[in-house]
Amino acid sequence: MQVILSSFGYKHGMPDAETILDVRFLPNPYYVPELKEGTGLEARVADYVLCSDAARAFLVKFVPFFLQFLQSHAAAGRLEVRLAVGCTGGRHRSVAFVEEMKKILASHRFATQVVHRDKDKE
Repeated sequence: MQVILSSFGYKHGMPDAETILDVRFLPNPYYVPELKEGTGLEARVADYVLCSDAARAFLVKFVPFFLQFLQSHAAAGRLEVRLAVGCTGGRHRSVAFVEEMKKILASHRFATQVVHRDKDKE
């Protein structure tokens, strides 16, 4: 089974995905002057998002749930699952979260494809 992970910004419209996760509750690098112009692909931006208490607490619960979700879909014969992860602009939080999920899924031998739809938009 292939897992397609995509990041997006809610202000740019909804993506084409059957499963959508809203990560706007995570700390927003947009409001940190030295991080604002970066993206979630940069370590300093990703660390700001993913090392927060909110992200750590969420990942502890979300990862086992999502792995079970994927294993159940694979067992049912699904060939593809699409998870779109959204934040306000699609540059910081959603990108960092998708990249983290890509690493986690790779460690569990899931084939992944990543798309960062709005990463380069204003």
